[in-house]
Amino acid sequence: MKIYALGDLHLSFSTDPDPPFWTAGQHKPMSELDLFWQDHSRKIYENWLNLVEPEDIVLVPGDISWAMRLEDAWADIAYLGLLPGNLVLIQGNHDYWWQSISRVRKLLPPNIKAIQNDCVLVDNIAICGARGWAIPGSVCFEESRDMKIYLREINRLENSLKCAAALKVEKIIVMMHFMPCNEKRELSGFIELFKKYQVETVVYGHLHSKGCRCRLPEKLWGINFFLASADYLGFTPVLIHSY
Repeated sequence: MKIYALGDLHLSFSTDPDPPFWTAGQHKPMSELDLFWQDHSRKIYENWLNLVEPEDIVLVPGDISWAMRLEDAWADIAYLGLLPGNLVLIQGNHDYWWQSISRVRKLLPPNIKAIQNDCVLVDNIAICGARGWAIPGSVCFEESRDMKIYLREINRLENSLKCAAALKVEKIIVMMHFMPCNEKRELSGFIELFKKYQVETVVYGHLHSKGCRCRLPEKLWGINFFLASADYLGFTPVLIHSY
């Protein structure tokens, strides 16, 4: 079994996805923002099928759908249900449709799980996660606007890690949507939690285009980091772990 990651799918199907024809409507094509994203849902589908086996796990660290309401995300969720493997999701900053975790879970196909204040057990590996947020010291951080959300996300991540600690697992993999530190790579509340709970691997997304320049090195603070934004990876899942 293998564990892959691919985030920032930014799906926007308005009608049933229909591979291999790809005539389904989209209400917000990413190619309107950047031509590099032309036919990106098809590229993801084809690359995914070439790599992922039914028993594999794929981590999806947020920004899944452009839908504003849960009832409008059904076609994007249907697309995920067409993909082989077992998917584990967390919320991204653009996932406005993700409001009630109980309602989200009711919508998901059997091969998809969502994390919020808890974790997913894969053999003896715990998958934990939280969306994260802007980090103090980052160029976009405004204390009056962001500090409360930042502290809430730290609490959500610790709830998830406590879930893993109670299971006494061998390894912990964390998914976050935001990079877990600022551009200066200073310690944050998230990094302190990684150290406290002996997290080995962290997968994150959110960074696109020029933002990828500030990505973390593959290893820092003794932790393995993977940037999993779909465009950064050429719309191909990246291998995180194999056993």
